[in-house]
Amino acid sequence: MLFRLFAFAVSLAAVAGVRAQVPAPRDPEIEKIVAEISPARIEATIRKLVTFKTRHTLSTTTSPDTGIGAARNWIKSELERYSRESGGRLSVEFNAFQQPPSPPRLPQGAEIVNVVATLPGKQTGAKERVYVVSGHYDSRSLGIMDTDTFAPGANDDASGTAAVMELARVMAKYEFDATIVFMAVAAEEQGLQGARHWAVTAKEKGVNVAAMFTNDIVGNTLREDGTRDRSHVRLFAEGVPVPVAPARELPAEVLAQLRTGGENDFPTRQLARAIQATAARYVPQLPVKIHYRRDRYLRGGDHSPFLDAGFAAVRFSDTYELYARQHQNVREENGVQYGDLPDFVDFAYTADVARVNAAALAEFSRAPAIPRGVEVETVRLENDTVLRWEANTEPDLAGYRIVWRDTAAPQWEHAIDVPKTETRHTVKGVSKDNVVFGVQAFDAAGHVSPAVYPKPRTTP
Repeated sequence: MLFRLFAFAVSLAAVAGVRAQVPAPRDPEIEKIVAEISPARIEATIRKLVTFKTRHTLSTTTSPDTGIGAARNWIKSELERYSRESGGRLSVEFNAFQQPPSPPRLPQGAEIVNVVATLPGKQTGAKERVYVVSGHYDSRSLGIMDTDTFAPGANDDASGTAAVMELARVMAKYEFDATIVFMAVAAEEQGLQGARHWAVTAKEKGVNVAAMFTNDIVGNTLREDGTRDRSHVRLFAEGVPVPVAPARELPAEVLAQLRTGGENDFPTRQLARAIQATAARYVPQLPVKIHYRRDRYLRGGDHSPFLDAGFAAVRFSDTYELYARQHQNVREENGVQYGDLPDFVDFAYTADVARVNAAALAEFSRAPAIPRGVEVETVRLENDTVLRWEANTEPDLAGYRIVWRDTAAPQWEHAIDVPKTETRHTVKGVSKDNVVFGVQAFDAAGHVSPAVYPKPRTTP
């Protein structure tokens, strides 16, 4: 009832002309999910993954306690345990495939095995919508083809894998409208192969991947000068979609959006903006800092194959990277400790990153889908703005939220709520020439979708 009153009050305020953006209400169940994320469990998972000595993609698959085979068997058994503890809500499986030779990192090819746990959605009209969250469980030492040397990979990326496993453990106890897929992927260090296979297959099968998060290197807070930085988590979000081979030019719809000033409003940026706003409500102790690029220089992450497949996808990474800890053999030289050891992971910080993921996944998978067919009428010269969209079909849809901001502002600044029966609305006194518009959908409980940038419409 509180959420309905809140939405109603916001609508009345909008009608009265008060257009300041008001934070959405907090869902008590999402608060519980966030609170149940355990730093101690994350630490235990990271330390267990380190005990496999190496999780190199080409390491042994037959040993019961060493190598990538033992690691993936343990991950799968843990996810199956989480499923049993939640009444069988999770469907857990190996997603195995034969990767063809891919020199120089997989010169002979290999069998690659992702570990996938699916939490099916419960709402008709929403359960076919899928949210994917991943970490990569493979590790490496200094030599990219070294399959035997101790490669603990505590931060890169046992931290992300542990975060995803903890998300699965906690969230499996709850119900969501849409489907959530928790993945521990392999062969990230060998060219993002595990994630690429899943993304390409999903694209070929027409899976409605609404968003993908990857968590890769989410446990370090230590700087080279010995100070710690827990001030934020980095969220890498690509702007303009980059065409992949054989394409050579941007699609016409992308060019049209660029020509109307929508370069900061493609789906991945809208996703990042919504994650940042949701995290501010539920995990205020860890602000999300959006970085307007696909990834860091000279590095890549498992969100990239999803971007290449046309899905909205982002990467979480910690505040500061110590390169003496990444892709190094464990050793001490000149008083400097090298190697990715668990004692250098800030487990409480990793738990907060997991909480950010949990809040966003829960919010979006309970909210209606993003509105479709969003357009701005460009029929005549006027200082009002007319927006239209197609009707959403979810049974709990409560209405639509028109949001806007200054063209140079990073976050939405103003909002008007309109009822679910309305699919065309005139925003009086606000010119489309001066601001950036978006349209969101929200349900009766106040869960809000990411926004959609309107395409120009030249006919009434």
